[in-house]
Amino acid sequence: MLGGLWGIISTIIVGLILGVLGRLFAPGDQKIPIWLTIVVGIVAAFIGNWLAGVFGVRHTSGIDWIRHIFQVVAAVVGVIAASAIYAKIKGGSRTTA
Repeated sequence: MLGGLWGIISTIIVGLILGVLGRLFAPGDQKIPIWLTIVVGIVAAFIGNWLAGVFGVRHTSGIDWIRHIFQVVAAVVGVIAASAIYAKIKGGSRTTA
């Protein structure tokens, strides 16, 4: 039971970190809630891992920097898309710098 709980907690933490990085590097002001930031980060982690596998760089010796770059780029794209969609749903407008 503890292993499953730790898996959920670590997934949320990774999602939060990637989501925050995505918001940091995305242009403009992203008016999305924290829960959506976490969801975008979790999805970005899976997409980044998949892309790293496609390019054959998922498992390397040492830190998998290329895989992490794929994840962050996926998070940036996800935050931009989520911000635009969320603004349309909420009737607001997305501002860009």
